[in-house]
Amino acid sequence: MKDLLISIAQGLVEDPSAVSVDIDEPDENGVVVYHLHVAPDDMGRVIGKQGRIAKAIRTVMRATANRNDTKVAVEID
Repeated sequence: MKDLLISIAQGLVEDPSAVSVDIDEPDENGVVVYHLHVAPDDMGRVIGKQGRIAKAIRTVMRATANRNDTKVAVEID
């Protein structure tokens, strides 16, 4: 899951070396939170117009997690 998020983000940004992901432990509901970090200049590329790209990233991650019977949330920091 982490590798998927990193590869998606690296394909969007100008500085792929600045992409990193931190993972929180599952909370009481079993949701694992992925924190995506990118360079400040690339923040707009990852979020997209009106948040469309960010929403698409979250949808792909949720679909992948659903196949693995887990719950995930993606936060862009």
